[in-house]
Amino acid sequence: LPVLILPGDIFARRNVAPVLQQLEWGSSQDISVNDAFKPVSRYWDRINRPEQLIAALPEVMRVLTSPADTGAVTLAIPQDVQAEAFDFPDSMFEKRVWHIARPRPDSQLLNKASELIRKAEKPLIIAGGGVKYSDATAELKQFAEKTGIPVAETFAGKGSMPWDHPLNLGATGATGTPGANQFSADADLVIGIGTRYSDFTTASRTAFQNPNMQFININIAEFDAFKQSALPLTSDAKVCITELGSMLKDHSVSHEYRSKAAKAAGDWALQTAEITKPLGKTPVRQAEVVRAVNDFVDEKDIMICAAGSLPGDLHKLWKAYNTKAFHLEYGYSTMGYEVAAGLGAKLAAPESEIWVLIGDGNYLMMNSEIATAMQEGIKFNIVLLNNHGFGSIGALSESIGSQRFGTRYQTKEKENVEVDFAQNAASMGAHVITATTIESLKEAMAEAKKQTRTTVIVIETDLFEGVPGFAWWEVPIAEVSEIESVQKAYKNYKEKKKMQR
Repeated sequence: LPVLILPGDIFARRNVAPVLQQLEWGSSQDISVNDAFKPVSRYWDRINRPEQLIAALPEVMRVLTSPADTGAVTLAIPQDVQAEAFDFPDSMFEKRVWHIARPRPDSQLLNKASELIRKAEKPLIIAGGGVKYSDATAELKQFAEKTGIPVAETFAGKGSMPWDHPLNLGATGATGTPGANQFSADADLVIGIGTRYSDFTTASRTAFQNPNMQFININIAEFDAFKQSALPLTSDAKVCITELGSMLKDHSVSHEYRSKAAKAAGDWALQTAEITKPLGKTPVRQAEVVRAVNDFVDEKDIMICAAGSLPGDLHKLWKAYNTKAFHLEYGYSTMGYEVAAGLGAKLAAPESEIWVLIGDGNYLMMNSEIATAMQEGIKFNIVLLNNHGFGSIGALSESIGSQRFGTRYQTKEKENVEVDFAQNAASMGAHVITATTIESLKEAMAEAKKQTRTTVIVIETDLFEGVPGFAWWEVPIAEVSEIESVQKAYKNYKEKKKMQR
């Protein structure tokens, strides 16, 4: 996503030093904390003279408007340079339109891709974020319906297909559905569209088990197009799907295969209803909260999440009503992202109701943006799930035999540390509602929607009753341990490693 970062920097004149943000290093006097942005910036520059902007800004826009190379751009501007004046040429401020191209695929490779698809008996499409970024959701739906090829969605690709479409198998990979993962294991051809094949998408490289499997990758970035030793269609997803579809207009998978996909999608819909069914117990389960919020939101509403166990549950269970309804930062699983992202989403989509789903551990990382929301008069909704600790890491710890070590809000004497989240949010000016049951949660959401200021709904959830997983994710386990549960987990780990391709 294109974002321009303009941080202040150390003095270009070096007349005072060391100053704030400066890092002293014996081999250079030109290092500041802004150099830390270099590894995550697509373009990075330090403006030591005002006129350098004449050369820098066109490069900034080239990167920000590139469909392949867009991302964070950092222009570090020293404190003294910020205050300087310069007589820039008038031409620099003339209106300029940056046209974003849609590169077409190589015709020879496109023909090969068409041949591979025609020969495949069990093809599968994996839809990544690139489907949405290129505005290719309608083309994907049409392509899937014409060919009968089922679709599985990554985190970024969720919402690429209507959630209730019979060819949408739902989430894929480590946090995937049974149907999507079974089709991945059996597929003889995977068509990756706009995906970077993250560790979660490939279930730590155990997802694809067919020894004769081949890959076709449609991706604007050459780097991602070549992954998995694929036939690379380095191109815009929208134009590529359209051209490929026209070449396959008379082709379809077997009726049996299409029906099998529809059954898998239907089975998961039934299983989802069972997993999320309210049991009437307190504390409520996280899956019940997900369903309640999902059932309440409107088609224009936006759900935001980032880290913990919620992303995996949402990937499997959330019904995305449109391409913007499901916003989940899982490239880095950034704890604390959610509250700030809720504020930003409301600025970007003021006509939408924003619902931030966040666990207590993440909330404590960066809840301070509630104060910013109050300051700026920005309203969004936070549903805070309190399970008294780090539920995701606790469950992961348990799965590898480490017995949830250090993942509860407890003293060394095992006494619970009680955090009053309602009082915390209220202290920053938020409207706060406490819910205990699913019914009271629904009432709270209705009240929150009527509010004109940021609202926080606090509900306690069960720490131990989670949504089942249907795939493996590799987390290394100690080869030598005196703990019996770790020894047992390591044996299972070695067996799973044998499945990696």
